[in-house]
Amino acid sequence: MPSPPPSTARVRAVVLNYNGGAHVVRCVEALTHSEWPAEALEVVVVDNDSSDGSTEQIEQAFPSVRIVRNPSNEGFPANNLAMTDLDEVDVLALVNNDAFVEPDWLPPLVGALEADATLGATCPLLLFAPSFVDVALEAEPFHPGGGDPRALGVRISGVERVAADGSAEDAWALTQLARGFWGVEHGPGVESRFQWSEPSALVRAPVEPGGVAEGSLRLRLAAAQSTTVVLRCGDATVEAAVGSEPDWVEVPLSGTPYDVVQNAGSIVVEGGWGADRGFLEPDGPAWRTPAEVFSWCGGGVALRADFLREVGLFDERFFLYYEDTDLAWRGRLRGWRYQTCPTSVLRHLHAATSGEGSPLFQHYTERNRLVMLARNAPAGIAITAPLRFLTATASYAKRDVVAPMLRRHRPNTGLTRRRMRAFLGYLRLLPAMLVSRRKVRRGRRLSDDELRSWLVTQGDRGDPLRTGRVLEGASTADGGADR
Repeated sequence: MPSPPPSTARVRAVVLNYNGGAHVVRCVEALTHSEWPAEALEVVVVDNDSSDGSTEQIEQAFPSVRIVRNPSNEGFPANNLAMTDLDEVDVLALVNNDAFVEPDWLPPLVGALEADATLGATCPLLLFAPSFVDVALEAEPFHPGGGDPRALGVRISGVERVAADGSAEDAWALTQLARGFWGVEHGPGVESRFQWSEPSALVRAPVEPGGVAEGSLRLRLAAAQSTTVVLRCGDATVEAAVGSEPDWVEVPLSGTPYDVVQNAGSIVVEGGWGADRGFLEPDGPAWRTPAEVFSWCGGGVALRADFLREVGLFDERFFLYYEDTDLAWRGRLRGWRYQTCPTSVLRHLHAATSGEGSPLFQHYTERNRLVMLARNAPAGIAITAPLRFLTATASYAKRDVVAPMLRRHRPNTGLTRRRMRAFLGYLRLLPAMLVSRRKVRRGRRLSDDELRSWLVTQGDRGDPLRTGRVLEGASTADGGADR
């Protein structure tokens, strides 16, 4: 079969920056090396009132890059400043300021859009920036009781990578608590952000992509009472005593590093939670096969300009999180489709800007999920989601506030207060979302039954076939479906 003619699509690549430091400079540098005709590729940086000098660095180092300065930080929807004038644009690509493209990232994305006029967006494969090796953790179970039904292992609140020469660097932000953890909690001092493990858990230690596992890993651990913890990494096994005060435990790193998926398209889980398809799954052929997906991630996506003209832009009221799922859902309702193109690869420093699990992250993800459902979801989901939210909040209040008080311990009200603030924020936006809902539903071309067929159960989240629809004739090598 003869090769298709070279694309003449005009592409605008947009990077939103807020104090991105060296990450955004590296991001823009990678974009300038994209394999695409220079006259058909425009790189735009939208600056959200940064104060770290990163935008000035870009301006000096890359004079061809257009800078759009925003006088205040308006969150992720500030991308709209580079998305309104699309007269000379065929494809608009969004790349997070902490994501780094490979030179050949663009042709598969644009090629798939050109091959199928029903596609509104194409999704690259987002991999976490480092590679990883596994560290297994085992501890004696502790049962708090008094309304807290969990079986606990240890608290983890920090991770350091130790080089062969003994020098250490903070690796907490890049470490993955992959399995057997109870979620982010907040406490005093060095445990300002920690997680309880289950008695058995899996930690992924970050290493350089394509590198080797060398040196060691230090984990800052504590327990409800003195216990022994066993850490295993490759051939290395370490036993250590852990007490009630946080202290460091070190384990040598060994084993073969591997890559981990952050996003292979996006999904919606039953109950209305948006999620990354393939999140925390080891990279492999299953995620390298093109598939149709329900939605896409704003951290890396190519959007057809006609899709944006019809469906609209990001809702500025969202500020952070779910604004991409909201826009994708609105497009789905109007009949647009989305496809993964996993030969296009980005490496992403996940949540480097806001910090996943931070109070900021928790507030906007909880509030905006409910807001998005109020606008787009079938009535059953839109109504039951806030009721389930309140039920879950009451459960957390029982565990974190009531149970400690009954044991004459100090209650932890932080999570309950944050969830209630998020719910009040949802209530403030609800009237406007209900008005918008009527407009969105009037223009829909997708029935509620068809939409429900895309919802994924919790148990199927790691299954590539149940979270996406593999395209007929697709292979792991072509970057798109045969048409």
